[in-house]
Amino acid sequence: PLMAIIAIAIRLESAGPVIFRQKRMGRGGKIFTLYKFRSMREGADRDGGPHPAIHNDTRITRVGRWIRRPRLDELPQLYNILRGDMYFVGPRPFVPSEEEEFLQKVPFYAQRLAVKPGATGWAQVHRGYCATLEDNIEKLEYDLFYIKNASVGLDVLTVLKTIKILLLGRGGR
Repeated sequence: PLMAIIAIAIRLESAGPVIFRQKRMGRGGKIFTLYKFRSMREGADRDGGPHPAIHNDTRITRVGRWIRRPRLDELPQLYNILRGDMYFVGPRPFVPSEEEEFLQKVPFYAQRLAVKPGATGWAQVHRGYCATLEDNIEKLEYDLFYIKNASVGLDVLTVLKTIKILLLGRGGR
């Protein structure tokens, strides 16, 4: 019912699809389509590709603000998990152009592609939102720690930390 309510709210507020689809790079460099509830106005990134959201971003709709803070816009990624494109926990996938840039500029970045990406991850619960190359270099340290130490226990800890962040409403833009 929650997903239906979100879909109806998005549809009533603004024109465009309810579900946002974007190509992302997964394990081994495989490209897949990531699904999210649309939280920005239709065509928000038509001016040259995806741009990270900033504080008080004017592209975000009213419903988008409501669903982004508790990360409800991410719920359709359950479909990606069921399809096998992603795991629940792992490094967050980026759009191919960003991944290619990071692969060229950041040493050891390719290690992230050794595992399936995740809807949440060790880097997300420790570093939060990243918008710059420097942010992502720091975030890579957490991703590499996760890859090296991957275990059921670390996944459970990551999920618990994710729940805490969601309940406190931290980090969303």
